Amino acid sequence: MNILQVAARWIIRKSFHLSVFTIEQFYDIAIYEEKTRELSALPEGTLGKDIADCLEKHGLRLVPGFESHDMKHILLDFKMTPVGEIRLQAFMLGNGNYSPASFAIFLFGAVLLPDLWHTFYKDFLNGRKAKPISTWTIEEYAMCRTNTLREVVFSYQPERGPGIFEIGRVTRMGLIPRLFWAHWGCCFACLSSFPLRWKTLWAQDSLFWQAL
Repeated sequence: MNILQVAARWIIRKSFHLSVFTIEQFYDIAIYEEKTRELSALPEGTLGKDIADCLEKHGLRLVPGFESHDMKHILLDFKMTPVGEIRLQAFMLGNGNYSPASFAIFLFGAVLLPDLWHTFYKDFLNGRKAKPISTWTIEEYAMCRTNTLREVVFSYQPERGPGIFEIGRVTRMGLIPRLFWAHWGCCFACLSSFPLRWKTLWAQDSLFWQAL
């Protein structure tokens, strides 16, 4: 990797660490540490046990409110690295998870990692072919065998239309209205600032001529 690629991965890693640190300030971490110990006590080969082992290996713990996100890393076999995080988001977008957070994280990574766009696109396509898992939780599947769940996810035969995104679902989730109003909000803010700016310039110009 060249220096820019290394720097991009460093920025993503530090951003994620900062995000996790911020989230943890609002939760009782002891609860999630106990939950990790419970997962660690599950039989070998189960999804819960694999999650606990992976977290221990990387010196991590369950992120409050995002436990199912950690589960998807293990289930889909995406490493807990900057690249693995963006690849996971690409897969989940293809899988139908059109949340604002998913879009934001993916776009953030895609801008910083243009050398992996082809990989991200392949992950997106794999997500489209896989069984939808955006609503899966650790509580539901911790006791299941990881290999069995992977077979269920990747042997799925999707029934999708020809479009890249399910526009109906995107609309129902309110993403299009949010983007629309955000766009026009920016335009309005810019336009509304013109009269004030013009008035300021006019006053400055008048003072200049009076001084002469």
